[in-house]
Amino acid sequence: MSSLTLFTPAGAVAKAENLKRAAKRLAQLGFEVSIDADALSRHQRFAGDDATRLAALHRIADAAPSVALATRGGYGLTRLLDQIDWGRIAHSVEHGTRWVGYSDLTALQNGFIARHKGLAMWSGPLACDDFGRSDADGGVDEVTRDCFLEAMSGALEAVGFRAPTADFDGLEARGRLWGGNLTVLCSLLGTPHWPKVKGGILFLEDINEHPYRVERMLLQLQQAGVIDAQAAVLLGDFSGAAKSPLDRGYGIKDAVAALRGRTKTPVLTGLPFGHVRTKVCLPVGATVELYVQGREAILGWQSDARLAHGHHHHH
Repeated sequence: MSSLTLFTPAGAVAKAENLKRAAKRLAQLGFEVSIDADALSRHQRFAGDDATRLAALHRIADAAPSVALATRGGYGLTRLLDQIDWGRIAHSVEHGTRWVGYSDLTALQNGFIARHKGLAMWSGPLACDDFGRSDADGGVDEVTRDCFLEAMSGALEAVGFRAPTADFDGLEARGRLWGGNLTVLCSLLGTPHWPKVKGGILFLEDINEHPYRVERMLLQLQQAGVIDAQAAVLLGDFSGAAKSPLDRGYGIKDAVAALRGRTKTPVLTGLPFGHVRTKVCLPVGATVELYVQGREAILGWQSDARLAHGHHHHH
């Protein structure tokens, strides 16, 4: 049975009941679930002060469970980046721990892969939102759940999606997968926590950011030389921002068009990822291959099912 630890590295958990519900559901899915001692801690908006959250990261790394699933994102990992003992985190990954989350976890994931070539973390669901949602609010998304289970067993080796148009028919690209939340990623630019990936496949998503703000961040990455250096860019969901009367028809499509007009790098949309119910799991830091046929895109990688069986017990 896979051990799974729930931890809170950033924002405080608003409702303990959601965490308990997530723990129960994950146990029903076959995981041996434990909740970190400080998962429900609070200090201002954070899940405990910086020292508390840093200690939790290191404690989980040392315990090296099969899965380390964040309860939620929010904000808080940026405060810890300069103090994390990345070697301890790497040791857990080498022993089979899959660190999972998205949103603020983008800081942890990219800070990690900036230092460790050949190791990966997982961009995927968060416990409270994705597994702790009440049935009245729609419960657990089946695609999200099934993709997570397959990824955590080591069997997942591809995700597919439909692009809105067939503009990229015939595209083939191979490179290191990286990225995540656009705002969080931009905050790492110019710091030691920035992965200097060339020829990679960059994926991006964001929530509650007006299309012009999304465009400004995309152009910052492009003007910094980041977008032009990639083999491909995959855009997930960018929703939640209120429309402005100043837009006059301007929206996310226009922001994407502005980026495409300034780079030769293929920019695909339609990746099922972001602050949305249905999200796939993606191995951040792994080498992936992208194939597009018509509107159908497949992102694949080498599964680690061969290694996964009992692999993480070799301490």
